[in-house]
Amino acid sequence: MRYELYASEDPNSEYWKLLEEDVRGGKQGVEHVGRIFDRMEERTFAYDDDKELPDYGVHLSIRNNVFAYPGMGVALARVPVFRENGIYTDDYVFAVSDGQLQEFLGNVRTRQRDQQLDKVTVFTDRRHGNHREDQPITRTVSRADVVMDETIKKEIYQALDQFFHSDRSFYRTYNIPYKRGILLYGHPGNGKTTLVKSIAGSVPGPVAYWQITEFTSSESIDEVFEAANRLAPMVLVIEDIDSMPQDARSFFLNTLDGATSKEGIFLIGTTNYPEKIDPGLMNRAGRFDRSYEIKQPDEALRLQYLRYRDFQQFAGDEGTGEAARLTEGFSLTQLGELYVSAALEWHEANYVDIRAIIQAMRGELDKGRKQEWLKDHNKSMGFL
Repeated sequence: MRYELYASEDPNSEYWKLLEEDVRGGKQGVEHVGRIFDRMEERTFAYDDDKELPDYGVHLSIRNNVFAYPGMGVALARVPVFRENGIYTDDYVFAVSDGQLQEFLGNVRTRQRDQQLDKVTVFTDRRHGNHREDQPITRTVSRADVVMDETIKKEIYQALDQFFHSDRSFYRTYNIPYKRGILLYGHPGNGKTTLVKSIAGSVPGPVAYWQITEFTSSESIDEVFEAANRLAPMVLVIEDIDSMPQDARSFFLNTLDGATSKEGIFLIGTTNYPEKIDPGLMNRAGRFDRSYEIKQPDEALRLQYLRYRDFQQFAGDEGTGEAARLTEGFSLTQLGELYVSAALEWHEANYVDIRAIIQAMRGELDKGRKQEWLKDHNKSMGFL
């Protein structure tokens, strides 16, 4: 069987990542053809913390070896290249025919999408380009774990479920573009992140998380949307969208306006500072369809959260209701800290003074808001 060499103009070569997974896992179907240079490494080792019992693993190196998928008629070689300032690599792809190569690449896309169902792809824009990392979903957050206004919660999940409906008949019937966008805004610590985690664990599609930084550029925007298109239908969460650098905003808006840029993408933008959002994101259809304010929880929602955390084991029903009344202005994250403080006190003394804990927390929160951490300058912090 004769293999021909192919050049790739595709920057997203996911098949190399899948090859490494196949080699590490000893997957049937991939064969080691041979080593390229005799006096370079043939095997490598790495620490695998995704295992139930994390440990080191030893396997064939992807660099300096030739691997083949004989059943698919494709071979891959990552060849070391020696230059004055170091050792680099050139990647080579071989296939028996165009059809075999296309079938292989189609299989790669399917495998990649299936594997992403229990992971979240995290994109972070850094000084030297966009960094991509697949993080496993170690603890599933269910929809029942999300404590927020029931009307907003129902609308968001309903839109997601409709989007991922297998036959997409709704969009075809009413001639609606197969893309959606929502914006979540409000004070930090009130459930936006928990909502995103629950989405990652409950929708039948991949979820990617994009952290905007001062290094976000037109190149990184292109890279993220191209990767998202490959995983579609999928959810793309853009964290701190208000942080988009000024010189990249026009390109970002134009990308959202593209005819196919968001096809198959459910876009979720989050911000703690809605006043900093570019008006162009909100004042033009097709960018974000709906916006939802995630407010500070009222007494009823605070009580719901405390009951959800089983605060009654420390304070009983009456004490839990009192805690909900006394914590006006607390975020859900701060209520979570109240739970932890109560648990620690209960564990040590088998008794909890809820009022005292809340009073102490409120005092520290007021210092933070007023920036009065060291108002008494006669006091000092440090080691003697």
